[in-house]
Amino acid sequence: MQLFSIQFFLFVVILFILYYTVLKKVQWVCLLAGSLVFFCMFGVQNLIYILITSFSIWLGAKGLDAIVQKYNQDRKREGITKEEKKALKAQHLKKKRIVLILLLLLNFGILGYFKYWNGIVDAIAGVASGGGSVYTQFHLAGLLLPLGISFYTFQSIGYLADVYNKKVEPEKNYLKFLLFVCYFPQLLQGPINRFSKMASQLFERHTIDAERCGRALLLFAYGALKKYAIAELLVGNISMIFDYSVKDLSGPMIVFGILMYAAQLYGDFSGGIDMVLAVSELFGIEMMPNFRQPYFATSLADFWRRWHISLGAWMRDYVFYPFALTKPMQRFSKFCGKKLNKHLGRVLPAALANILVFALVGIWHGAASNFLLWGLYNGIVIAISDVLRPVFEKWNVALHINTKSKGFHVFRIIRTFIIVMIGWYIDRIEGFDKLVLCFKNTFAHPDFQLTTVQLFITKQYLKTSELLLLVIILALIIVFITSILKENNVDVWELLHRAPAPCRIGIYLVMGILILFAVSYANGSGGFLYANF
Repeated sequence: MQLFSIQFFLFVVILFILYYTVLKKVQWVCLLAGSLVFFCMFGVQNLIYILITSFSIWLGAKGLDAIVQKYNQDRKREGITKEEKKALKAQHLKKKRIVLILLLLLNFGILGYFKYWNGIVDAIAGVASGGGSVYTQFHLAGLLLPLGISFYTFQSIGYLADVYNKKVEPEKNYLKFLLFVCYFPQLLQGPINRFSKMASQLFERHTIDAERCGRALLLFAYGALKKYAIAELLVGNISMIFDYSVKDLSGPMIVFGILMYAAQLYGDFSGGIDMVLAVSELFGIEMMPNFRQPYFATSLADFWRRWHISLGAWMRDYVFYPFALTKPMQRFSKFCGKKLNKHLGRVLPAALANILVFALVGIWHGAASNFLLWGLYNGIVIAISDVLRPVFEKWNVALHINTKSKGFHVFRIIRTFIIVMIGWYIDRIEGFDKLVLCFKNTFAHPDFQLTTVQLFITKQYLKTSELLLLVIILALIIVFITSILKENNVDVWELLHRAPAPCRIGIYLVMGILILFAVSYANGSGGFLYANF
């Protein structure tokens, strides 16, 4: 079911009516039933996996709480000695760790099975003597990811970690926790929500708010514009450039393809996120934001604080800090501080943690080697920038650069954009040999002369009509202007609301026409790239 489809619109309208009328006294039950129905539309057989994850995590959280309660009772016994208290504390921590580790193994094991099993079998078959025939019996044909498994697994594990660290109280009602896990807007694209932010919204009563619904509908249209008038119209042309032979492609054509991919990826993911955030807003529930004008970032670290915000926050809280604050890393920090200097003692543990985080993010994207390489690229660049920060600051002083000037701000945006584009080379171009060839041709063949392959691509592109090109350009202009306004903290809804009626209606009509035209002629499947992750 596509987000921009009659089936989805009917589903949301029916659920919306029931939510605010017939079932208004038990709205969370309405959302739970609707979410389960939505999930089953994508395959009833996969329902078992979300039930396993939700029930095991819910039960495990209750188990952690029971261990803590028992410990609190035991340590307050009369006549207990300090040694006994110390032993009780060690025992209770050990029990908590065992519960946590078992649940991590179970749920990440399910996720890993679906995401990596066939890739692992193929890799073993590729290096084994005699080819892969021996391993054919282990290869599972048609193994598909259950809807939203990455998102609901990460979300559930985050809840478990918060209970483990006593940041949230465990939910006593399993059905309420199940709603948090399977809430339907988040299943296709995320974001990875937090229980502490969502619980009160999911379980309290909501009333219809005209302004909130108006904002939601505008956000949905804006997301659909990015998804269909940009991402879906570009995907076929990008495929023609990179999915065939690239040896005859010149630098400008490769750069053009990567620029299109940057627009496609942003339009696909941020557009989908806008659409699901909007749907959630219709029910009075504000999910975690996931994008904040990432292509206006002034550093690669800043870019990743703006792109897929919820995943970055999850990795920061549950991987980065736990790793950077371990005793071995603290000892390493002190060692570097004494033997090298205070700056390195402070940043080297964080640098290693960043490399680990981005390696995991790369692996999360898929089993292909280009994803791991892409993750390492981002982690290493951020690590190097942190380590060399004092050097860059000295250069700025020596060259008398005003780091607070608008010109330097623009320079940093352009520099970051180029660094991100290099990463998109690694992310999009599959095969190391192919990647190296594209990098080589980018710099070794910077000519604009069209080869036979480029002429074919250009003709195929123009065959889709200049009208589609106009649709893409207009959509990009709208997104660019909107992004500038948002970057300057302008409330776009309020700005449109205050605009004269003819102007406001004209903008809505242009957006509507662009979306409908794009949906009619889109080359893509209508699915979302991040649904594969």
